[in-house]
Amino acid sequence: MKSSNWMPRRGTMFAMSMALSMALPVAPGLAAGAVDDAALKDMKQSENWLSYGRNYSMQRYSPLEQINAGNAGRLGLEWSMALPDDRSLLATPLVVDGVMYFTGSWSKTRAVDAKTGKLLWEYDPESIKHAGDRLRIMWDSSRGLAYWKGKLVIATIDGRLIGLDAKTGRKLWSTQTFDPKQSLYISGYPTAFRDLVIIGNGGSEFGGGRGFVSAYHIDTGKPAWTFYVVPGNPADGFEDETQAMAAKTWKGEWWKKGGGGQTWNGFTYDPEYDQILIGTGNGGPWNQKARSPGGGDNLFLCSIVALDAKTGKYKWHYQTVPGETWDYNSSMDIVLSDLPLKGSKDTRKVLLHAPKNGFFYVIDRKDGKLLSAEKFAEKVTWATGIDMKTGRPIEREGARYEDGEELIWPSVFGAHNFHAMSFNPKTGLVYIPKTELPSLFKDGKVNVLDWTRPDWKFDLAVDMSLHGDIPKEAGVASLLAWDPVNQKKVWEVPQPSYWNPGTVTTAGNLVFQGRIDGKFAAYDARTGQEVWSVNVGSGISAPPITYSVGGKQYVSLLVGWGGAAISLGGGSSMAQYGWGYRGQTRQLLTFALDGKAALPDVGKPSFATPIVPADFKPDPARVERGSALYTSTCVWCHSAGAVSGGYAPDLRASQLFLKKDTLRKVLDGSLVKNGMPKYAELTDADLDALQHYVRNQAIVTTQQAKP
Repeated sequence: MKSSNWMPRRGTMFAMSMALSMALPVAPGLAAGAVDDAALKDMKQSENWLSYGRNYSMQRYSPLEQINAGNAGRLGLEWSMALPDDRSLLATPLVVDGVMYFTGSWSKTRAVDAKTGKLLWEYDPESIKHAGDRLRIMWDSSRGLAYWKGKLVIATIDGRLIGLDAKTGRKLWSTQTFDPKQSLYISGYPTAFRDLVIIGNGGSEFGGGRGFVSAYHIDTGKPAWTFYVVPGNPADGFEDETQAMAAKTWKGEWWKKGGGGQTWNGFTYDPEYDQILIGTGNGGPWNQKARSPGGGDNLFLCSIVALDAKTGKYKWHYQTVPGETWDYNSSMDIVLSDLPLKGSKDTRKVLLHAPKNGFFYVIDRKDGKLLSAEKFAEKVTWATGIDMKTGRPIEREGARYEDGEELIWPSVFGAHNFHAMSFNPKTGLVYIPKTELPSLFKDGKVNVLDWTRPDWKFDLAVDMSLHGDIPKEAGVASLLAWDPVNQKKVWEVPQPSYWNPGTVTTAGNLVFQGRIDGKFAAYDARTGQEVWSVNVGSGISAPPITYSVGGKQYVSLLVGWGGAAISLGGGSSMAQYGWGYRGQTRQLLTFALDGKAALPDVGKPSFATPIVPADFKPDPARVERGSALYTSTCVWCHSAGAVSGGYAPDLRASQLFLKKDTLRKVLDGSLVKNGMPKYAELTDADLDALQHYVRNQAIVTTQQAKP
């Protein structure tokens, strides 16, 4: 049953609703309408997965132990669901009373029987249709949805928040969360609490303006409150004293540059202090020399900010990277726990945070006081440590690329990105998808003082060399088990490349995680020993969940290659696995002990074959111009160096780049329905330059690939 544009007559709708409600499986102990504050506070409830992090704690820890380190080797596929129209799948599904809900590409939402995989309903918000120019900066992926008292809330990539009836998928309300004329998008998950739902957005790389978060009434979709991460123009007056305070940490005319601070991922509700904790984004543009000439801390970029849950008013903040200039945002997950301090038996109510910058933070949730911070990445070169007296990083001299160029660890993808970590209170360990990769920052050729805010174009005010390929051997990764009390590594499992997805841990002493190479594995949470694995035939980007129906435990995950490192970074580092654009059928897979279903055949790995016409000679001047155009308009989806990581077609192998008339039709909108945006303003000279750049990349990469 499709509910997009679904408006049956009243009698028909009532009959269908009744039939569907009777068909939904019901687990004992929790009525669907009871998913509220009490349910989300309950750490012992184990049958359901009620929010992105399972419950308010965001620990991604399940008390289930039917599947454990001793019997995980018996896991087999219980059921699967093919998703042939989907591409990037990054979401955490929710499970409520035997029904699983999840978002796929372009925020299409489905409900399935969690025991059998039978489709119950689906809702298509038609994100492409609503996108307009936002299609230029949007990815198709969504990281999840929220459930509250019988309602689902989804956030569309084009900026809407939509309330759905959880039983039928019927749309209840829709709210546009930002001005559609702004270069913003949503890729994160909404968070429900206290009859409200909160959402942020992304767009700092495109001049998206002042970062903010907004809360809405979950029954109506009407606004409740908004908090701005970055202060506005002082001449217009400030919303409150907090914005006035933040403005003192900025220099120049930052409001004309954008400011940034978009809150694109991490939100945690802390019921014990009735506060919402938000992880804020990087500056817009990245380079502080352009954004805030003269320096300053630039509040509240790269911070954890605590807001009163009722009013959205500021309570406290901790800034991980004052005056950031490396894209080291703090949008990563914020985990709540009660932990003793080192050398003490007394527990503190703390939050655990491992942002991009390579340090692991333990912070008091009451007042934001830093309790401890240590490097969890092997190489961190932008700072030597954290000053515990001031809470500020001890920056290394020269790290801000003052002389125009600097190689910095970690990279802009971070030592830990949005891929969710988990915390197991039984082992006392945090499980982090860790990355070791550097970035080269160059701004010697950037006129930072005259830099202007871009118009729907990718511009960082610093050269990240995205016009060149990223080699296969770039970066390493691991699954890291970290002791947050003693701030030290306990065990570590090496993994391929640098974009492995999030984790889930259980009372059965297990950690589940997928991998970039298609392996889905379970590890002993105490030792890191692999106790089970299966190759699912395609790259994994989403984290798993676990739940139970009728006393039987299941483990589910979405399989669909996607995310920023694949679409934006990509290059040969991602293309080497063969997860080409639409190369494998996306899947929802569910495993259980002694599952007997056969793994689906999703398609073999595929690799692009660059087209190198013998009669085409790239012109160096046009290649250089095309390189700049590619970086500002194409790299966001088609990857660094025109070597696709699999999110979008590989332009080196595209026939349309040989024919200007066909290319013109595409840029005029012939493929909008597939997610390809319009670029009608590009001139024939621009198209010619892009052709020369792409053909040159086809030649260069082909030569590099030869033994």
